[in-house]
Amino acid sequence: MTAVSERAPRRSRSLWSVVHHLGAFGVVGGVGFVIEIGLFQLFYGHLGSGAVVAKAVATIVAMTVAFFGHRHWSFAHRARTGFRREYPMFLAINGLTLLLGLGIVAFARYGLDLTSAWALQGANLVSIALGTVVRYLMYRRWVFPAADTAG
Repeated sequence: MTAVSERAPRRSRSLWSVVHHLGAFGVVGGVGFVIEIGLFQLFYGHLGSGAVVAKAVATIVAMTVAFFGHRHWSFAHRARTGFRREYPMFLAINGLTLLLGLGIVAFARYGLDLTSAWALQGANLVSIALGTVVRYLMYRRWVFPAADTAG
């Protein structure tokens, strides 16, 4: 009976940890999302920048805000491998997903000849959704790895 009663609180703490971690990742991502969407709309829809330039600027600003949010909150419980390793790795992963996003927006704009801000925002949203999944998996694996529990 004791073994069962001891496992229940552990499972509860573990479940809470996962929920907290995903919630923090979601909040940081949500802030980045709002920044990226807002800046894309500002630059493309109101200031007349090209769609690809608007996407690049919006993503770079959102990415920088997200790094600090993830490092100090959503992945704060993970191993620290040093800012000089984490930040370049974070930038490289975001650079790859930025290229993916730029490719999607460029294809929508130039390949499909879409010019409406709303149509291009739709392409931008698709690129953000796909990039979010890729970034989460890569952050967990390479930027903020799990602490070594064997040592």
